[in-house]
Amino acid sequence: MPNLLLSSDSYKYFHYKIYPPKTTNIYSYFESRGGKWNNTCFFGLQYFLKEYLSGEVVTRNKISEAYDIIGQTFHDNNIFNFDGWKYILDKYHGKLPISIKAVSEGSIVGTSNILFSMENTDPNCAWLTNFLEALLVQIWYPISVSTQSREMKRILLKYLEKTGTPSDINFKLHDFGERGVSSMESAGIGGLAHLVHFQGTDTVPALKFGHKYYNYEMAGFSLPATEHSTVCSWGRENEAKMMEFAIDTVPTGLLALVCDSYDIYNVCENILGEQLHDKIMARNGTIIVRPDSSDPKTLIPQLLTILGNKFGFTTNSKDYKVLDPHIRMIWGDGINYDSLEPICKSIIAKGWSIDNIAFGSGGGLLQQLNRDTLKFAFKCSSAIVDGKQIEVYKDPVTDPGKRSKRGRLALIKTPNGYQTVPQDTVGPERDFLQEVFRDGVLLKEWTLDEIRERARLDKSTDI
Repeated sequence: MPNLLLSSDSYKYFHYKIYPPKTTNIYSYFESRGGKWNNTCFFGLQYFLKEYLSGEVVTRNKISEAYDIIGQTFHDNNIFNFDGWKYILDKYHGKLPISIKAVSEGSIVGTSNILFSMENTDPNCAWLTNFLEALLVQIWYPISVSTQSREMKRILLKYLEKTGTPSDINFKLHDFGERGVSSMESAGIGGLAHLVHFQGTDTVPALKFGHKYYNYEMAGFSLPATEHSTVCSWGRENEAKMMEFAIDTVPTGLLALVCDSYDIYNVCENILGEQLHDKIMARNGTIIVRPDSSDPKTLIPQLLTILGNKFGFTTNSKDYKVLDPHIRMIWGDGINYDSLEPICKSIIAKGWSIDNIAFGSGGGLLQQLNRDTLKFAFKCSSAIVDGKQIEVYKDPVTDPGKRSKRGRLALIKTPNGYQTVPQDTVGPERDFLQEVFRDGVLLKEWTLDEIRERARLDKSTDI
């Protein structure tokens, strides 16, 4: 387990010295202040609580290590709160005296609302609340991925409703993002955030995270597929042999073939459409054509027309063309929230159903996001000083958008969605924030099934 005592911003190591004298409680909250979408899909807190905060996280060795490092970085051994951490070790056996209340994971909460709160439970540890900010604010990442994935699902479901089979939605956006993220930890929690809404993934760490942190046996699925190394190593002149060999190696089920190593038109018209046509049509399964070069808005309709001419198609009840079930397509290059809808529009403009294609997304799914995409912030809103509770807030004259909330907060539901209100104006039975962590112990665990159900799109209200 990483050293929690070294998981904060440098300047926070000094703050225990400068809170007002006799400060016994610091209460802070986390929210999205707005941004690219008007709501968030809350996900990922359970991972951070299990991985970093649960159990006896403060040890003698970790205190010693942090004392040395912080003393060196400040050239002052008196900066580090040695006595404070020693107090936690001695009194709580290294468990953290904090309480965290949060909305249920998978909840869809409008921006500018509290998502979780945190406060100390021991009056001697008021400094601890905001010391943990840097770590817990990193939940911006799985929330942002999950929110974006849900918004991309909204787009795809809209066009499936219009042109094809909405029940196929869970495998219409495949995660190709592992190689494009900053760490395997990002791949794990970011990839799992995507799997709240879809079930297709090539990001294996997400499967491990789903099992370990959300008690889910298998969160996502994949299929055999070629890549350029497995095609090009045969040589250009043997591209057809390679594809036939791959088909023979995977004689049934799904198989994806990358087809743009050389000439995508030749592959679709001649190699697949002529040389391997009968083998594909006799096969019990589906060959998935993967072209990843050029402008998808132009190329995808062209290739669907070629494949339709070679393998045949039907017109469904919505008056859109659907390829023979032995052949489909996936596009996995340059797919992100902004590119997805224009591509769908180009496909249906030529009369083709979205049933014919799935999409893969890599960097656009897991990496092209930052904390400001949804303007996440963690702020202190209440303190107890010398026995008196005071409201704490910022109100910068130069940027009203950064005005923070005041006091202790509750989250209620109204006919218009969630709303943040002062805690003392509602009873606890109306507050959708529930205590999930206290004094080193995880109090509530969500299963992935529960999260998926809570986060699902309702076509009557969401499309």
